[in-house]
Amino acid sequence: MKIALASDHAAVDLKAELADWLRAEGHEVDDLGPATADRVDYPDFGYKLAAAVASGAAERGIALCGSGIGISIAVNRNPACRCALVSEPLSAALSREHNDANVLALGARLTGVDMAKACVTAFLSTDFGGGRHAGRVDKLSQPAL
Repeated sequence: MKIALASDHAAVDLKAELADWLRAEGHEVDDLGPATADRVDYPDFGYKLAAAVASGAAERGIALCGSGIGISIAVNRNPACRCALVSEPLSAALSREHNDANVLALGARLTGVDMAKACVTAFLSTDFGGGRHAGRVDKLSQPAL
């Protein structure tokens, strides 16, 4: 699977660890930055990740910042993205099964490496359930005002 990753400065180390691990698991990884822990703004990288997923350049995305909150908000500005901020594997699986999430967000200051890998594993290995969830998911990209 082709997976894009992006973070802010607070999550550079976790992003690098996940990228190496995902490559070892056989995935194609596109690291969208940043390359260093120099201060950056999470919206810039969230928007970049959202564009990669929305365009089809990546099948799934993993967004990381200190808490996961800011970058998940940035990714969700793109109507083609459904980004779920999680802290444990059940929520990661449910984000796929019920919400067809295409981006997973994690907080590097709140989630250890092993838990992050467990969340990513659940996210990547769970299919969308469709059925009663499909109509709701369709509405997420077309908000009624």
